[in-house]
Amino acid sequence: MESEENIKILQFGNGNFLRGFADWIFQQLIDQQLFDGGIHSVQIHNPKLDKRMLAQKNQYHVWIAGLENGEKVDRIDLVNCIKKYSSIFDSYSDYLKIGENPSLYYVISNTTEAGIVFDPEDDSCLEIPKSFPGKLTALLYRRFEFFHGNVEKGLQILPCELIDKNGSQLKKCVLSYIQLWQLPHAFGQWIEDSCSFYNTLVDRIVPGFPQEKIKAVEQKIGKPDQLLVMAEPYYLWVIEGAEKLQSEINWKKAGLNVKFVEDLSSYRTRKVRILNGAHTALVPYAYLKGFRDVRTAVENPEIHHFLRSIIYEEIIPTIDFPLEELREFADSVLERFKNPHIDHKLQAIALNNISKFRVRILPSMVDYYNKTGRLPEQLTYSFAALLIFYKGVFKGETLPIKDEEEIIRFFEESWNKPDLDLTVDSILANEKIWGKNLTHLSGLKVEIINAMDRILLN
Repeated sequence: MESEENIKILQFGNGNFLRGFADWIFQQLIDQQLFDGGIHSVQIHNPKLDKRMLAQKNQYHVWIAGLENGEKVDRIDLVNCIKKYSSIFDSYSDYLKIGENPSLYYVISNTTEAGIVFDPEDDSCLEIPKSFPGKLTALLYRRFEFFHGNVEKGLQILPCELIDKNGSQLKKCVLSYIQLWQLPHAFGQWIEDSCSFYNTLVDRIVPGFPQEKIKAVEQKIGKPDQLLVMAEPYYLWVIEGAEKLQSEINWKKAGLNVKFVEDLSSYRTRKVRILNGAHTALVPYAYLKGFRDVRTAVENPEIHHFLRSIIYEEIIPTIDFPLEELREFADSVLERFKNPHIDHKLQAIALNNISKFRVRILPSMVDYYNKTGRLPEQLTYSFAALLIFYKGVFKGETLPIKDEEEIIRFFEESWNKPDLDLTVDSILANEKIWGKNLTHLSGLKVEIINAMDRILLN
């Protein structure tokens, strides 16, 4: 077991993603002797420790499988950089003592998109706060007090939650708790001067424990591994404004796909519009054609052509980013969709598809129209398929709509209009759903109806 002095990373969350992403990345650094610190993983939601972690002494394997640059990847990496594992619920005082470790330097987290929130009912740090930011604030305050406000003892905080400006939002929550708990002004100043909260973007599909293939994988390992996680070969970690972090570790020598940028918004736009946008555009189109998972759909020549047209001809021209890098990313996305080891159901991606369409597709449609003066043909067709999908029934089959009750009810009412023209007009005019009245987008209503007619006839 590693001594306290060698624990340099505090990790909030112990799920599949962090173990197959951030922990794996730090393990690569350690294996190349470019980093010499261990991780203390703290459980902050489930009061019971994971017995698998205890039984395996926090060690596990990451099975990386899929396609990369057209080549099959199938390898297994050992991860043994988690040196301590504890639960805040076993001992709050022991949790706070983590902040007294002089070697502690990094904090990483993945507490889900709903994890970075300020809860005004968290009215004291004398007991375990309810929220993750509250728990972090309590630990930072202990560190501030123990080291008497030493500016050299601030922490570098790297949230991996999939929300925009995750670092800025986490810092805002911490400062709100300082105010709510009436903690010293000097502590707030120490947070400002000594701690860095970085906005990050993470990207890797980590399906988790490969139940159907575990026996074959364990045969390669030579022993059972109940913590094994499967991950795709592709990964990306973009960190904003982190010159200090970039200079402290020889990331370039490590050969890791970790990028340090002044502004990650263009990377976020690239990911949301190409990767997430392609997923969202694919779902209704492929589902209505009888496909039920991403890989099978993308392997179909017609759908593959449809998706390529959307990405390369309609989405990429709307993004302000180096064209060659956009195309490389798009190539990797299509390759990832074909991963034979990932069973990605269209039904799962269809969850809350209206809000996803608004965020991931509509900006590309509007930007394309503003740039070219015409509507993007394939994205418009996908939009039409989405509206039919939300009718709830297609060719006698009930469709798996999973969305907010208010949205489902609205589409039911719209589809009960006496004709298709009124149905489409009602849907496109809903500013609450789309953020704007889409009937004002010249030609959209006509194109949508024409596309819907073709889908319904076919």
